[in-house]
Amino acid sequence: MNYLADCLTGLSLVGGFASIIFSLEYHFTFASWAIILSVIFDGLDGQVARLNPKPSDFGKEIDSLVDAISFGIAPSVLGYIFIYRDFYFWATLALLVYLCCSVWRLAKYNITPKEKIVNYFYGLPTTVSGGILAAFILIFRKRQHIGEATFLPYSDALPAFVPSIFLFLVLLLSFLMVSKVRYLNLDGLKQFFGKKVKVVAAFLIILVALGIFFKKAGTTMFALFIIYLLFSPIVVKRLNHR
Repeated sequence: MNYLADCLTGLSLVGGFASIIFSLEYHFTFASWAIILSVIFDGLDGQVARLNPKPSDFGKEIDSLVDAISFGIAPSVLGYIFIYRDFYFWATLALLVYLCCSVWRLAKYNITPKEKIVNYFYGLPTTVSGGILAAFILIFRKRQHIGEATFLPYSDALPAFVPSIFLFLVLLLSFLMVSKVRYLNLDGLKQFFGKKVKVVAAFLIILVALGIFFKKAGTTMFALFIIYLLFSPIVVKRLNHR
């Protein structure tokens, strides 16, 4: 099981690396989806690792390193190139804060005694913060295909309000990652939904599939991430009061 978990972690790393490459080529759709795929692989590797009674210390360490790349560096590169035209100083500053907070969040998680983390995390998971930024960009990205050369700054094509909202979102996520707000982990989600967890998972898959079919994938993914961000602390509180 440890080997399978490590392979899934490797796929998450591939997604983060691919996102950086696509960002540098202005393929924002592919770059955003690469991060979202990394979110999925990261969730799967954690579940597979839990099936092994003796988790690998190597797996734990490499998972955090990969998370720093796929959900710290990759969203920062994507976000900077996405809005850098007239906001290069503020984009650099805000995304540097985001990167530092994501690394801080991962380091803090690694030294937190696991017996204190039953069904929640302290601070917003980096996977969710990276997914939120990727989904936001997916809403406003320019539709491109591999092979289309683009040399003009992309922010010229954005509505005027988008860069400001994006920078606010970056700073908000940075704060939440290093905060003491409790967010559900996958075990907590299973506990909350109980026997309905498979039904909920199937519903989410269908919802995302419909979003892709109707070309609203970015909006759908962003809404799901925001629902988690807003309601997860409330659910954690209820679970721990039972």
